[in-house]
Amino acid sequence: MITTELSNIGDIIQNQRQFFETGKTKNVTFRIEQLKNLKQAIIEHEQAIVEALKADLHKPELETYLTEIGVVKEIDYAIKHLNTWTKPKKAAVSFDFFSYSARIYPEPLGVVLIIGPWNYPFQLIISPLVGAIAAGNCAIIKPSEIASHTSDVIAKIIAKHFDPAYIAVVEGGVEASEKLLAEKFDHIFFTGGTAIGKIIMAAAAKYLTPVTLELGGKSPCIVDSDINLEYTVRRITWGKFINAGQTCIAPDYLLVNQKIKQDLIDGLRKCLKEFYGDNPVSSPDYARIISQKHFDRLVNFLKDGEVIIGGENQPSERYIAPTVIDNVSLKDSVMQEEIFGPILPIIEYTDIAEAIALINSRPKPLALYLFSQNKNLQKRVLQETSSGGVCINDTVMQVGVSSLPFGGVGDSGIGNYHGKASFDTFSHNKSVLQNSFWLDLKWRYAPYEGKLPLIKKLLG
Repeated sequence: MITTELSNIGDIIQNQRQFFETGKTKNVTFRIEQLKNLKQAIIEHEQAIVEALKADLHKPELETYLTEIGVVKEIDYAIKHLNTWTKPKKAAVSFDFFSYSARIYPEPLGVVLIIGPWNYPFQLIISPLVGAIAAGNCAIIKPSEIASHTSDVIAKIIAKHFDPAYIAVVEGGVEASEKLLAEKFDHIFFTGGTAIGKIIMAAAAKYLTPVTLELGGKSPCIVDSDINLEYTVRRITWGKFINAGQTCIAPDYLLVNQKIKQDLIDGLRKCLKEFYGDNPVSSPDYARIISQKHFDRLVNFLKDGEVIIGGENQPSERYIAPTVIDNVSLKDSVMQEEIFGPILPIIEYTDIAEAIALINSRPKPLALYLFSQNKNLQKRVLQETSSGGVCINDTVMQVGVSSLPFGGVGDSGIGNYHGKASFDTFSHNKSVLQNSFWLDLKWRYAPYEGKLPLIKKLLG
């Protein structure tokens, strides 16, 4: 493990401030070079990244490429569009400002802090870093200590390919986070749980530091009767059980039309067998729970409702089978907390109004899923619910579209990123108004006597 002495954190930040003051990061050519450098670093260390994620989460290699190393396409997107993003944008002015011109200049914030989670420990560090680099900032990265092997790989990659005065990694647990949060940054980007998000925001308030909080919550999945059942089952199964359910935008629970509930359950049972075989513990394609603490928390959820698929678990392997539970109460713990694991409760409804009312009675989720071919029903759900994002007739895939801002609302987060939104998150849009010298009307200058009727006419 590459370690950073916690007593040196202040020095690292000071060195980055000095580097930022040179103006080097404001150069667009420099930013593009650094993005290319990051991409090349990921390509060079692909195998080490795969092995680290295997060690931390038993993550299958294909999942690693799709959900972790696939962040390279975010880099390509930023490189392609950066020259356009950085250009000043002309702003319209009204007739009473006819002699003026207005522009908006995006400028970097300075030194930013990026704190990553353990569930997608590589991608969810690198993706915001792409935005920080593209916007022209220096960055300090704090990977999750829970995914220790991936944290170590990230530290080695960054140390090898970047000057620590530009991008640095600080590894460690709670003490490291506390030391970092005691310092002043120009922006803090955090991905994780709501409880820690509140701690981050409180620490940032001391310096009036802006924050982006990518949190989570219980993302509902509504399943209407007007669907392609085979495709629906397959897409829900994949979205829920990829990474053993440890995905912030995984479908947390199903709200299923009563008419197709049994067909859906039968389909889930068949699909799970197709994906992971009769005994998923021996499947090479099924991940494990990150830690004993999280394993124990998830096992407790199995006491709620009735397990109708799965339920098997092995503490020694931190394995919990893909599980579906029925007959849950809204008061059960599995319906009170974000599950963040391979357990899928099913709740039936007879009228869409019931499903909408249940969703609206809870904190706003990070994602909402709807499976339906009914255009009117789609429109109603979109209009009558609020969530960070919506995906219709699929799950999780919305996170892969660079042109769509990704983020939460309310308890599920503050701010967004991906593509241009990442650039905007780590930029300040500086408004610039310029007047000319060819004319100088005196209506706004003292003395004011007799000018009010003209002013009212001009501004009315």
